[in-house]
Amino acid sequence: MNILITGANGQLGNELKKRTALILNANFFFTDVEELDITKEDDVNDFFKKNQINFVVNCAAYTAVDKAETEQNLALSINYQAVSNIVEACSKHNCFLIHISTDYVFNGHGYKPYQEIDIAEPTSFYGISKWRGEQIVRTLGKGIIIRTSWLYSNFGHNFVRTMQELGGSRETVNVVFDQVGTPTFAGHLAEAIWKIIPQLTDWKEGVQVYHFSNEGVCSWYDFAREIMQQCNLNCQVFPIESKDYPKPAARPFYSVLNKTKIKQRFGLSIPHWKDALLEMLRNQS
Repeated sequence: MNILITGANGQLGNELKKRTALILNANFFFTDVEELDITKEDDVNDFFKKNQINFVVNCAAYTAVDKAETEQNLALSINYQAVSNIVEACSKHNCFLIHISTDYVFNGHGYKPYQEIDIAEPTSFYGISKWRGEQIVRTLGKGIIIRTSWLYSNFGHNFVRTMQELGGSRETVNVVFDQVGTPTFAGHLAEAIWKIIPQLTDWKEGVQVYHFSNEGVCSWYDFAREIMQQCNLNCQVFPIESKDYPKPAARPFYSVLNKTKIKQRFGLSIPHWKDALLEMLRNQS
């Protein structure tokens, strides 16, 4: 079994690398733009043909939410056109695709956890570009889309590492309290993906959408307070409204994801977000 992982230098890609022992009898191809430019159709097709790829985990994405408002062509090239190239190659070479998407496909005006069947209505260009990528994946014969939210890890730039840096250098920090969702430790999403792949060998369900985050619900303010507490940082967190911290791209006010479908279909047990944060912090070098 040959597995291609795109976006391997990102948060999820790095966590997948750390957990390859969870997959037996597999060859892994961890690639980023230096090894495989997925925006180039011929390069993608040649790579699939040369390496006889069976599964693809597409972690590659343009995730600069605010910059996407002005860098729309770049966002589309990675979140839509590159996905189209991967889909074409998967179709041609009979590969199974696991595509990672986002809670930003929803408008964030809900009041109960979003199910996979709920209407997508992105309010930022980042969300629009990811939704267009999802629509391309749906044209495949076999594959799954996993939407996740508030991703963090010990790699790259994310909210946890930002709060650690600020908490170590400031006495106070302001964080929005009116945006609610669930943090996701990328390590737990990686474990879920490796547990899911062996269950896909006889897949006859077309393309399915699933939601994954850690359990529980919090605001960014609550999340920040927990980070400071678990890191023993003497930094006071003050709650503010989103209107007091304006950004170019609209953020969902509510982006809690319902995970019943993925837990039942693949037999997953998902830790609470506070326990996940503790696990991530314990593994910091």
